[in-house]
Amino acid sequence: MNDPKPRLEIVPCDIDEAKAFIAQHHRHHLPPQGGKFAIAVALGGRIVGVAIVGRPVSRILDDGWTLEVTRTCTDGTPNANSKLYAACWRAARALGYRRLITYTLPEESGASLRAAGWKLVGVAGGGSWNRKDRPRVDKHPLQQKLRWEKEA
Repeated sequence: MNDPKPRLEIVPCDIDEAKAFIAQHHRHHLPPQGGKFAIAVALGGRIVGVAIVGRPVSRILDDGWTLEVTRTCTDGTPNANSKLYAACWRAARALGYRRLITYTLPEESGASLRAAGWKLVGVAGGGSWNRKDRPRVDKHPLQQKLRWEKEA
């Protein structure tokens, strides 16, 4: 009997494992500092993508009911990113959160987010975190981002 074609499946992943995957595969970001939880997606037992969810980077949005997908990263496997975004929402809801947000660059299509039922809510952020009294080296894109969200 032939085995059926392998399917994408959500599998457990700790934050350190997710950060290592991101460090190896992400095209324009370093891994985030931390997070509340991480999720992985596998195909045939091999990890093909990860997501890290944490508190919102924006203090204004950090209301105790909102989390942010701070990073997703895949090896390019089709549909892996959509599977991750949907799983992040299910996990956040199961933990009692009411809203989940994330950001994309304007040149990114957002197809994975739309496929997972997220809504584009507008333009946000951009710019440098560097300040005279708190100098930093920018290692990320500085243009404005598009904010997406999923709400209960």
